[in-house]
Amino acid sequence: MKLLAPLCAICSLVGLVIAHEDHDELQMPLDYVRYPYQARYPGDNDVTADSIFSGITTFARLPWVQCLGKDKAATFDIAFIGAPFDTGTSYRPGARFGPAGIRAGSRRLTLYGGYNVPLEVNPFLSGLKIVDCGDIPVTPYDNKYAIKQIEDGHKELLHRPTFSPLGNDSVTGEPLKTIALDGKHHPRVVTLGGDHTIVLPLLRSIYSAYGAISVIHFDSHLDTWKPQVFGGAPSDQAAINHGTYFYWASQEGLIRNGSSIASIFFPFYPHGAIRTTLSGPADYENDDASGFQRIEAREIDTIGTDGIIKKIRDTVGDRPVYLSIDIDSIDPAFAPATGTPETGGWSTRELRTILRGLDGLHIVSADIVEVAPAYDTNAELTTMAAADVLFEVISVMAKTPLGKVAN
Repeated sequence: MKLLAPLCAICSLVGLVIAHEDHDELQMPLDYVRYPYQARYPGDNDVTADSIFSGITTFARLPWVQCLGKDKAATFDIAFIGAPFDTGTSYRPGARFGPAGIRAGSRRLTLYGGYNVPLEVNPFLSGLKIVDCGDIPVTPYDNKYAIKQIEDGHKELLHRPTFSPLGNDSVTGEPLKTIALDGKHHPRVVTLGGDHTIVLPLLRSIYSAYGAISVIHFDSHLDTWKPQVFGGAPSDQAAINHGTYFYWASQEGLIRNGSSIASIFFPFYPHGAIRTTLSGPADYENDDASGFQRIEAREIDTIGTDGIIKKIRDTVGDRPVYLSIDIDSIDPAFAPATGTPETGGWSTRELRTILRGLDGLHIVSADIVEVAPAYDTNAELTTMAAADVLFEVISVMAKTPLGKVAN
């Protein structure tokens, strides 16, 4: 026993050293996979309904990779990244907590395995490496610097090599060629906002790989307002906010004028059919000049979701497209926790149906913004809706690689 005591002390000391060197692993959840190809989700006829509320909260329980930290060499095909910025909002702040809220709302996404029945795909088991990269460090004190941080963080992920190659066309068997202008195959980045101001730096990042991009924009507001109208632009920095970012994107040549579509949600009024107030008809003229075609919310009552989908697809065609989704496109009855709520919007079911109708489009990256959890109900209505919307988006992404057969 006397001989064993020193040996035990030595073992304990060695154990402490190992623990110190490997302290990151000791803090991980019990089922955490250090180098996963994809999350550990049940497949067809596997056991489901695991304890999805355990462990650290990532989007849909995806592996957490510190893409902007110690895992700068990590590759992936789709990455979730948070942009906790809300100092460009005009009414209710709080979207800086959107990324955390959306992740919490996504916990039950894979309760039954993650298979998307209408789209016939399980994006989490599609062979793509999908990760949660955490959040971009964003300062709340300096908007100019914060916008640069968001652009740099997104660009760092966008220009990383993909984990999976493009592969071959499923019909012809011909090798696919990238659709990016720089000739490289880029991963997709799904950004969790944050108020809608973040889309300006995101589009600047996208431009570095794809050039001027087509945009599908779901929102209850135009967001193409001239700065002298929306907020009055008392300073250069105040001129960039969540109502003017598309104006600046158009001025900077970041979007393809005439090939972008904005779903603007206005209920029917006998005199003019507006949902959100405008300064006047000039706002529409400026919206036209920025290159957007409007789909009003009430059109769903006449042409239905199929008609909405057709309008979008006819406008975008087969060009690469960036998808931006403001949660206020959903009626506040279904998603109350947002910065500038407007009644008369679409239901969660209608928006999800329309997103599934984008199947086959080359969505290069996407975002969801304006989720402000402090205004949500205890039932997490808004954060769950945001998570489910993104589930449809990544399902579409998983089915359509970012490549085409060379002519």
